[in-house]
Amino acid sequence: VQLVESGGGLVQAGGSLRLSCAASGITFDEYAIGWFRQAPGKEREFVAAISGGGGLKYYADFVKGRFTISRDNTKNTLYLEMNSLKPEDTAVYYCAAGASARPTRPSDYDYWGQGTQVTVSS
Repeated sequence: VQLVESGGGLVQAGGSLRLSCAASGITFDEYAIGWFRQAPGKEREFVAAISGGGGLKYYADFVKGRFTISRDNTKNTLYLEMNSLKPEDTAVYYCAAGASARPTRPSDYDYWGQGTQVTVSS
């Protein structure tokens, strides 16, 4: 199983980035997929998640209205559209797949990517 994130980078505050997570080795639409992030010195935290079919979406309060999660099951790919970025969004962003995950719980996810760095400058 592989989850490979891409799309991170350096952006100014107020800017946008689109993260992608390409999955292989799993039946993609049978897995809920989540985005988590971890800033230096902080615990990994939930950002957003989407059900296998894409009908249910969950967001952390601090990204509601700014981030949008989506998936394309024909491409085995997950996306996170991030707008109005803030310096406090700076972190390594990880995608994770879980067959029966409670969306916000990292321990429920079975597979993790290596992460992609997002840096937002002020």
